[in-house]
Amino acid sequence: MVKKSSEKLPDIVRSVVIEANINKVWDAIATKDGLEAWLMPNNFKPILGYEFTFKSQPKGDWDGICHCIVKELNPPYKLGFTWSGNNLDQYVSFELKEIDDKTEFTLVHSGWSEENMQLREIMYDGWGYLSEGLKQKMGDNNGKYLS
Repeated sequence: MVKKSSEKLPDIVRSVVIEANINKVWDAIATKDGLEAWLMPNNFKPILGYEFTFKSQPKGDWDGICHCIVKELNPPYKLGFTWSGNNLDQYVSFELKEIDDKTEFTLVHSGWSEENMQLREIMYDGWGYLSEGLKQKMGDNNGKYLS
């Protein structure tokens, strides 16, 4: 018999400095279209208590859907929401801090336990890739949601 551990693992924390003002970055992290441009298709609305989903490609036993509830909303500084799916019940927050004409974006994904160690490693890399992608898209004047 395999004993499951409930030991907690460190949060995933990823930070990047984006060469854009805080309001521009806020629009990219706290609107449906902004989130879709760098993260995943969704039905997000910036309303406390709003239930929404992110949709990705299904993999294995996972249906590709993350069920979320907006728990923190402090424009243009912080957005926090639950992150449930694929047998996970976690929390994700995006924090913004003004630094001159730039914005520091910090992502925190918490609620990891030892039985999710391998997935945490994958998500650590994934969030790093996505954070860098957000940083690059904010400066590319693509004329869509992140320009």
